[in-house]
Amino acid sequence: MLRSNQNIISRNEQILSYFLDGSRRVFKVDDIAYYDGSRSMIFPVIAGQIGVGCCRRIDKKIIPEKFKREIVISLPDIANASGKPGFFQATVKGVNDDCDELKRLNIEFAAILPYKTAKNEEIKFEDRATACIQDRMIEQEKELVAELVREGKLNQDNYLIKDGSLEYRPTSKDKMDKKSYQTFKNNYSWVLGASKNFNPDVCRDITGKSNPGFIAELPLYHRTPVACYENVDYLGDIQFAVWYIRLRDQSRTRSPFDGILKIEKILVTDDEIKEGIESELVDTLSAYIINERNPVCYGSDLRWANHIYPIYLTESFVKSKYISTDSFLHLF
Repeated sequence: MLRSNQNIISRNEQILSYFLDGSRRVFKVDDIAYYDGSRSMIFPVIAGQIGVGCCRRIDKKIIPEKFKREIVISLPDIANASGKPGFFQATVKGVNDDCDELKRLNIEFAAILPYKTAKNEEIKFEDRATACIQDRMIEQEKELVAELVREGKLNQDNYLIKDGSLEYRPTSKDKMDKKSYQTFKNNYSWVLGASKNFNPDVCRDITGKSNPGFIAELPLYHRTPVACYENVDYLGDIQFAVWYIRLRDQSRTRSPFDGILKIEKILVTDDEIKEGIESELVDTLSAYIINERNPVCYGSDLRWANHIYPIYLTESFVKSKYISTDSFLHLF
């Protein structure tokens, strides 16, 4: 059991101050035909709502801090067969300028996101379009974190917990500019990722063999040792500290992995990359996270055992900002 847990409770202090959640809802709203060079093909038109929100704890109360909402459309890249620069930007501007109904509702489309139609890819067109919208949501999450950093709101006494993984892929621009790349990494000095869902097979023992049972058998309020993770092909030289925490007694959950959170922290400084994160800091952060677990089960939400309460509230805040499904579909 984490030794610092009881001490933190007794001191009644807190360093987890900001909570971030991103969400998107996508719908197939139409089909469109294009000539692919040999024949006419039908492609799906996918529209989505993107919501990214951040809540802040002040005097033990969780209040909204920032919110970003976008409505986007994903079209096949063949729509711009000539490859004309700025085609999709001009198209979405034309839609916003010419549609009186959108103006009446005070709604506009943020972007048209082209999805690839290359035949050598096995992924379905609808899934490709959804992935484009997902990537757009991730970019909005990254920008919100960057805003908090620029405003000086994140520091060693004010961490942010992001719902889900921190495996953010640096842009080509980030990689080409050394200063920009370091700024990208520095933005996450005081950010933790907390994943309710994860692949337990990635947990490996000292021989390199998969050992998911090591996570499943964690006692209540215990954590695993910290492991270093990297994916050079996808994430470049960014390295992560990864560990797992059990929030709930296994006897009270549906499966061995319910009640367990996967925690990620990007290694930023040279010392962190060389030596790793100090065990005392990991224990302290883990204890704070354990103290945030949901006090009750929220009815039909089967993820209750993996929720931490401020993230649950932030998720609810983001979803409350959506346009209703019927109203959204009526736009098309």
